Amino acid sequence: MYKKFQVFNSIGQYLCHVLVFCFGVAAQAEMVLKLSEIHGKGYPTELADEEFARLVNLYTKGEIKVDVFPGGQISGDERVVIEQVKIGAIAIARVSSGALGSFNPQLNVFALPYLFDSNDHMWAFLNGAAGQKMLADLAPSGFVGLCWYDGGARSFYANYPLNSIADLKGKKFRVQANQLMIKMVEAMGASAVAIAAGQVFSAIQTGVIDGAENNAPSLISFNHYQVAKYYMLDEHLRLPEVLFMSKIVWDKLSKDQQAAIRKAAAESVDFQRKKWDAYEIEALNKIKAEGEIVVEVKDKTPSRMR
Repeated sequence: MYKKFQVFNSIGQYLCHVLVFCFGVAAQAEMVLKLSEIHGKGYPTELADEEFARLVNLYTKGEIKVDVFPGGQISGDERVVIEQVKIGAIAIARVSSGALGSFNPQLNVFALPYLFDSNDHMWAFLNGAAGQKMLADLAPSGFVGLCWYDGGARSFYANYPLNSIADLKGKKFRVQANQLMIKMVEAMGASAVAIAAGQVFSAIQTGVIDGAENNAPSLISFNHYQVAKYYMLDEHLRLPEVLFMSKIVWDKLSKDQQAAIRKAAAESVDFQRKKWDAYEIEALNKIKAEGEIVVEVKDKTPSRMR
């Protein structure tokens, strides 16, 4: 009888160990984080999001999976997604620094026209101590800045001929919901209309606005070249993109997981920049082929507001 008891006891202990092991595995099950992207699949920032997601999964050894939702599937416009990230409803997002400036005023510096003379000038700043500090200083606003992405130079486009900044006078142009950008367009003589990027096509088509401002890839991504046939390459703004995370979600991660996410973000930057450079040329060639009238403003001195 005693031997039978020992056998049953051993079996019981074995089963307990099996249950503990199983629950332990369950406790370490894959964590899924949602990443919101306003642009569609194949856009340079969306491709970088996917690369970032791949690297996060690699460096966390499968503990964390990042699901990328392109085309504004889970958020709509950038302002909405930023609000969702702030409260932890969405874990990660990629947005323009112009949109994020409404939540963290320091980023409004990028909305100053002709702040950077070139792309190299901008990246020298972003990769330097000041640029990295700006990412770190997102924390008080409820965000964790992961890295900068390239957003190219923004120029004006419209449904009527554009040859200089003077041609904006008296017209209505869409801008992001950023007070400094609104004041910039008003200082150039136009009326600023703050609406979501997804509403620009119909707004130009119906005459609610006369034009907008953005980079060439966005004209392709949102099909704006179909309703605004004039694109003036004045390059008045260089707004870097920001990949950032909810601090609420971030604080729930282990130190090793946080380090892995930072490493993945840092390594995705070069990938994004190469994709951006190639796509920017491709986009400009495409809109020209589609009949877009592109005017390059070579002397930007008269437009500089310094």
